[in-house]
Amino acid sequence: MRKTQTRLSDGRELFYFDDTEPYADGSATRELHDSREPAAVAAASTMRYDVLTGEWVTLAAHRMDRTFLPATDECPLCPTRPGHPATEIPAGDYDVVVFENRFPSLASGAVPESELVDGEQLWPQRAANGRCEVVCFTSEHERSFADLPAARVRTVLEALRERTRELSTLPSVAQVYCFENRGEEIGVTLSHPHGQIYAYPTLPPRTAALLRQAELHRSRTGRSLLRDVLEAERRAGTRVVVDGERWTAYVPAAARWPVELHLAPHRDVADLTELDDAELDELSHLYLDVLGRLDRFFDQVTRLPYVAGWHQAPVGTGRELGRLHLQVFSLMRSPHRMKYLAGSESGMGAWISDTTPEQIAARFREVAP
Repeated sequence: MRKTQTRLSDGRELFYFDDTEPYADGSATRELHDSREPAAVAAASTMRYDVLTGEWVTLAAHRMDRTFLPATDECPLCPTRPGHPATEIPAGDYDVVVFENRFPSLASGAVPESELVDGEQLWPQRAANGRCEVVCFTSEHERSFADLPAARVRTVLEALRERTRELSTLPSVAQVYCFENRGEEIGVTLSHPHGQIYAYPTLPPRTAALLRQAELHRSRTGRSLLRDVLEAERRAGTRVVVDGERWTAYVPAAARWPVELHLAPHRDVADLTELDDAELDELSHLYLDVLGRLDRFFDQVTRLPYVAGWHQAPVGTGRELGRLHLQVFSLMRSPHRMKYLAGSESGMGAWISDTTPEQIAARFREVAP
C-alpha cells in the first residue's frame, strides 16, 4: 500500500491510500491538484459543560447547511470525472481516500468569546479542538463495505491505523474513534460508501463510563475488565458468533440494540496501531463475515442499516484501562421497522431491549456464510 498526501483548494488535507498498480508501487501518482475555487466553511464549534451530567456538549451550528443526500451525479465523494463538477477527490479514480471533513463537528481554531456562558460559573465553555475526517472505502458509488474484497478491507484498516497513529499525536486529542454509518434510517447524509474518524478533545460519555467500570474492576480483581468480558463470553459460548484464531465475534450479555455484535482481538491491544499483520489479515476476512451476516439477519432486508465503530483506548490518561474492540449495531428491530428511543431511553437513559442477546446470537449463527 502507498500513501500520497495533498491539500484541497481550501487547505484541507487529503490522503490517497493505493493498493492497485501503477499507483501502489509509485509508478504513477493520483491527481493532486484541486481545480475548485476555495470555498472553506468556517468551523466554529464550541463545547459547553453540562453541569447536570458532567458531560461536554458540542455545538456545531455551521453543520446545519451541510450537503444532504445529493443526486448520484452530484456526489462529493465520487472521483472527479470529465464532464462532471469537481468533487472532494481530484483524481478520476481511487482505491481508498481520507480527507478532512468540510463540515467538521470538531476543528481547531474556534475560540469562544468567554470561558463562561453568560458569565456564569455553572456553565464553562471551551473550543471544540479536535479533527473530523472522511474515509471513502471505494470510488464505486453503488457498492457497500460488505461488497469489498478482503484485500480492500485490509487497505481500509491500514488507513484507519495510520490515521489513528497520526491523530493520536495531536496535543488536543484524547481519543480517536473510527466509525461507519450506513443507511438513511441511521441518519446518513451521503450514500457513497464511506466512514468517518473523530479525534475528540475530551473523552466521550461511553468511554468515560467504561473507564470508570474498568478502574473499579481492576481495583477489585487486578485484572482487565474488557479482557475478562471477552474470556467470559468465550467460556459461556452461548452468545459467540465466530471464534477465530485471533478474533472472536459475540453478542454482549447485556446487548442494548435489536441487532448488536462485538468483535475483539484475543491479544490485549490498545488500538488499531498495535495490531500485527496476522491479526489484520484475519480481521479483513472476519469483518466481511460479520457484515454479511448483518445483511442476512432479516429475510426481507438486503442492506441492514447499521453503525460500526472502533472503540480504542484513550491517548493519555486511562489508556491502560482501554482495549480495542469493534461494536456493530442496528436500530432495526424487525424488517423495515426501527427502534425509536422514546420516553424511557431518551428521557431517562433507562434502556429497554425488544429481544434477548441469546436470540440475536442464535440468528447470527443461522445466517452464517
